[in-house]
Amino acid sequence: MNSDKHPRENGQNVLNQLQEIAEAVMFAAEGGSLEKVLERIAQVSGELANARYAALGVPDGRGGLRFFKVYGMSTDEIQHLAHLPVGRGLLGVIMRERAPLRLENMQDDPRSAGFCHGHPSMTSMMGVPIQVGTQLFGMIYMCDRLDGKPFDDQDQQLAETIAGYAALAIAGAQLSEQQSRLSMLEERERIGMELHDGIIQSLYAIGMHLDLMRFSGNAEREALDPIITQLNQAIEDIRRYILNLKSAHVKTVRTCIVDMLNRLYIPPKLVVDLLAPDEPPPFTSNTFDSICQIANEAISNAVRHADATCLSISIQQDQNRFQITIEDDGKGFDMEAVKNNHGLGLHNMQQRAQLFGGNVSIESAPGQGTTLTITIPIKVF
Repeated sequence: MNSDKHPRENGQNVLNQLQEIAEAVMFAAEGGSLEKVLERIAQVSGELANARYAALGVPDGRGGLRFFKVYGMSTDEIQHLAHLPVGRGLLGVIMRERAPLRLENMQDDPRSAGFCHGHPSMTSMMGVPIQVGTQLFGMIYMCDRLDGKPFDDQDQQLAETIAGYAALAIAGAQLSEQQSRLSMLEERERIGMELHDGIIQSLYAIGMHLDLMRFSGNAEREALDPIITQLNQAIEDIRRYILNLKSAHVKTVRTCIVDMLNRLYIPPKLVVDLLAPDEPPPFTSNTFDSICQIANEAISNAVRHADATCLSISIQQDQNRFQITIEDDGKGFDMEAVKNNHGLGLHNMQQRAQLFGGNVSIESAPGQGTTLTITIPIKVF
């Protein structure tokens, strides 16, 4: 597209691109990739407004952005930004006031938060909210028309039309996600019932039979004790699995860890110190459930095997990462021995963390206690 020709001069081009957006909206509403649709909407917004830059943001409900799609900047330029926008400054104004915003010079507005390191210089701006009724889904904004002129009423009308399409795409995708979550919850309930009614009852029966054998003298007590201990542990693990299945989501980071501790038997001599934010996690519910499973295994290992008197659980996060540190003053272990036999489920924990681009690190030595750290990156896209 020639930069010296405003797209409004080509009505057919406008209609063609709006038709493409309409088709993309249908794709998203039917369960397609919402991110790809948002990327395309951001691109078309910039092209039709003859803007050098355009972006589309979807808030995460906690003051930040769940999605942020950019037109006019290369992948390399985006990666060199100190950070992506988080919904402050002028973007926050659009989301709070839920009204269009047009500025000839952003820097003249006292509400501007300025640009982070690596951000290209921008002058004029036009932004509109993406909303249906009173429900806000996000915002679209453009910066710097290629002809150097300020954005006008026609630009704003076009942007508001595109925002309407974007609202339909996001609303449709959210409805599809809700339907998927409902189906998953029904499946969780079914699996939980089958585990409880079938496997657990069978395990109880085996355990009772072994108990009778042990006390009747038909088998050596020393041989049966480890079997019964392992059996009881299996029953407890499956019980905990059912509780996790029935847990649709954890409201805050702190309640997740508290729920874990409540499901474990904490020896009277073990003092647990918990430092965790009482706020929603920076992940989707499914991702956070998986991270909680990693933490659950690590905490359970410490409670059952460390023979510790103090267990410290600390959770910290910044804009880039989410970190759980679990430290005990127990007996510790030989790191090389554990690496060779994948002991304590460390291999499984590492594999789970890697699914989300994270890792699990551990430090321990005999008699020196153990420190295990789970680090998961926080992704904006």
